[in-house]
Amino acid sequence: MTRVLIAGAVVLALVGATAASGQAAEDPVASRKAVMQSVAGAAGLSGAMLKGEMAYSPAAGKAAIATFNAAGVVFGDYFPEGSDTGDTSAAPKIWEDRAGFEAEVAKLAAAASAAMQASGREGPADLESFKAVVGPVLATCRSCHQGFRKR
Repeated sequence: MTRVLIAGAVVLALVGATAASGQAAEDPVASRKAVMQSVAGAAGLSGAMLKGEMAYSPAAGKAAIATFNAAGVVFGDYFPEGSDTGDTSAAPKIWEDRAGFEAEVAKLAAAASAAMQASGREGPADLESFKAVVGPVLATCRSCHQGFRKR
């Protein structure tokens, strides 16, 4: 049952990312929201395992890391000039401090890529290994949200 849920989460994340890439030119706000929804799901899954609310599974850990990694690759593309209005949680600081924002996105991409490499094919073997590789990813999320997201 758990594997079915994990597989479903991965499929949804991939579908969301594919849909987002198709929408990016037309509606970057909707695209980045779709990416962030997949990241929120991965963060929720990660948090549940880290807090002991859910048993750790290497496959679930790998699915969460793969979602973070995919987001790290594409997320920065969804903030073109002029996409700072409308129904968005993106803070104006993104466009005011573009270099700072791009540095945060680069930190996410690097941390997620390192986690992906360290997790191997099967995912981190145990909760401590997962914590070691996903911790830096979650820290970049927190850091970016503190500086570049509307409260």
